Amino acid sequence: MKWVTCAALIGLMSVAQSAHADEKLTVYSYRQAFLVEPILKRFTEETGIGVNVVFAKDGIAERIAREGRLSPADLVLTSDFSRLVELVEKDLTSPVQSAQLDNNIPAQYRDPEGQWYALTMRVRNIYTAKDRLGPQAIRYEELADPKYKGKICTRSGKHPYNIALVASMIAHHGEADTKTWLQGVKTNLARKPQGNDRGQVQAVKEGLCDIAIGNSYYYGNMLQDPEQMSWAEAVVINFPNQADRGAHVNVSGMVLARHAPNKDNAIKLMEFLSGDVAQKAYAEVNMEYPVKADVAPSTLVASWGEFKADQLPIFKLAEYHQAAVKLLDEVQFDL
Repeated sequence: MKWVTCAALIGLMSVAQSAHADEKLTVYSYRQAFLVEPILKRFTEETGIGVNVVFAKDGIAERIAREGRLSPADLVLTSDFSRLVELVEKDLTSPVQSAQLDNNIPAQYRDPEGQWYALTMRVRNIYTAKDRLGPQAIRYEELADPKYKGKICTRSGKHPYNIALVASMIAHHGEADTKTWLQGVKTNLARKPQGNDRGQVQAVKEGLCDIAIGNSYYYGNMLQDPEQMSWAEAVVINFPNQADRGAHVNVSGMVLARHAPNKDNAIKLMEFLSGDVAQKAYAEVNMEYPVKADVAPSTLVASWGEFKADQLPIFKLAEYHQAAVKLLDEVQFDL
């Protein structure tokens, strides 16, 4: 992935110019330009509201905190739930009340107090080697089963995607059982946690492990990348826990900045991002599941079949976020 570095936060890149000086807003985005820019351009075309956007991999919360009341940020787009939690915990958000947002985004995927709203969903899938294991009706709990000793690959346990998964395990099983589970998963690792989600699928292709943990949209992206297609074709995508609570789901999302200078315009953009046009774009461009119930996933994603999602409200993950980090440290998961 090609990211704009934190140093690039110094400047703003204008996505669209407004015909009126007061018709504008500023977005800070953890989401990448290839996905965000076309959607924002469409928003400007429909509303006449110009958008300035900052792209960064890290450091947005720190920048907004440093800028304080003088921050130009109106809206923040995040790539995962942990970023939403960070912004709320640092008191950098402002609540939004909008009937349109509430109609478009199910209660499970928004903060009860309106501090954040999800935009897309991605499943934390378990991939298995097609030629060695084949499809598996597997549960997250089984990743600690001794039969998988030396067979599992994953990225860092402290990555936000895995922290959210651990938080969901705590919500369902409590801290003590989750710690035991984490110790079992660590014992079953084929190598030290490393790389990204795509790298775990690559490791299965290369025979380093038989099981990989990764988000669903990476699978779709790999299938469309000539250099990585063979990795994806070497695995089966499994939706865990289909016989019980359902697969763990993480989200990307958005927050209204606490000191947003263009609050009304920012809320208009939030409502636009929750609507059909933007939701379809997320689905088609980045292989994510829309949060708006009547917007279908892409044809490729739909081909993987329907799945049952964990009904645990996403905001509940925030309650167990710190406990998840603590347990990962206690078991020294990454060491």
